[in-house]
Amino acid sequence: MGYHPITPFGRTTESVRIALEQRSPHAPAPCPLDKWQILRDLTEARTNFGLSDRDLTVLQALLSCHPDTRLDASGPLIVHPSNETICARANGMPCSTMRRHLAKLVSEGFLIRRDSPNGKRYARRVAGTKISFGFDLSPMLHRSAEIAQAAERCRTEAAERAALRQTVSLLRRDLLALLDMAKIDHRDSPELDQLADLAAATTKAMRRKLDAATLSRIEAALRAAVGTMTRFVGCDTACPSTNDARNEQHQQSSTKESQDSESTQAPCAMAQFANGVSKHDESWIAEKATPTLPPLRLVLGTCTEIAVFNPEPITDWKGLVRAADRIRPMSGISDAVWHEAKSVMGAEQAATAFGAMLQRFSAIRNPGGYLRSLVAKAREGAFSPIRMVMALQPRAR
Repeated sequence: MGYHPITPFGRTTESVRIALEQRSPHAPAPCPLDKWQILRDLTEARTNFGLSDRDLTVLQALLSCHPDTRLDASGPLIVHPSNETICARANGMPCSTMRRHLAKLVSEGFLIRRDSPNGKRYARRVAGTKISFGFDLSPMLHRSAEIAQAAERCRTEAAERAALRQTVSLLRRDLLALLDMAKIDHRDSPELDQLADLAAATTKAMRRKLDAATLSRIEAALRAAVGTMTRFVGCDTACPSTNDARNEQHQQSSTKESQDSESTQAPCAMAQFANGVSKHDESWIAEKATPTLPPLRLVLGTCTEIAVFNPEPITDWKGLVRAADRIRPMSGISDAVWHEAKSVMGAEQAATAFGAMLQRFSAIRNPGGYLRSLVAKAREGAFSPIRMVMALQPRAR
């Protein structure tokens, strides 16, 4: 009376193999596990097992028919809902569709059919023993370790793909910024057009869901392109030491020294940018950086608002500092905060920061407090004017 057939349809499916393994006297009894956690893991790794979201919807409906939250091998694991009940719990799925997905779950070894002699699904008690005919959920419990391992691999691969996508996105943004800088002096270069095409193709490709191998190839191409652009704009990867850069900034007192600072520090900053230090808006506040000045032409080309309010053209760093001194009282920044900024950052860095703030002035509620926070970061060595300016590049374009 208590015999349950393995399957009425043959002995070659995955469910038969699992059923035989469970009947083996050497098969270890699995520990009780949360059925919903098993389903979540299987959802993560469904492509590894050839399952679709509709297959999992039917499986979820069957799991909901099991009265306990945990699947325990010592208790009954056979559910016997009617087709109408399964369809209702599968969000109104048509019966023919539901049967197709049930067959898929059985063939993949996640369910075992325990059919009655007449093929009906029911439970009855005979001499005090409950006998059930329906769908056996024990394969879910016996394959839980396999499912969990596959889900962990899928999560790891997804994290790697996300990291690669982020790297590709940053490299593409850096390439576009370098192209904008290079086109100022090299507008007709065919090499720039090729690299611009690469950036455009990357933008188009990133709209799709790419695998890790494709993302790695795009990353390699973009790294080579960024290196080419770094050499194209004349950047030098040999940066001076942090202490030397700070000393040079605090000793800028003449037009010649300011020009020297631009010529020596800009390559270092540009090399840092080409190596991927450019981040989203206000990332210059979040990370440690060597306080180097960006090229003056980049500052004037990006922070255009300061020239609008200045009556005379700005041609050098002294002109930029004079313009910031002239416009600053109208911005609501107090004299004390401004003098502190010039003392801590240096006049050129303070003027650069003010120009960047003026470019997005409508989004800054408290300019004085904002500048004070930048000064505090500068004291800790965590303020980078080139990052502040480069973060405005998308707005400038």
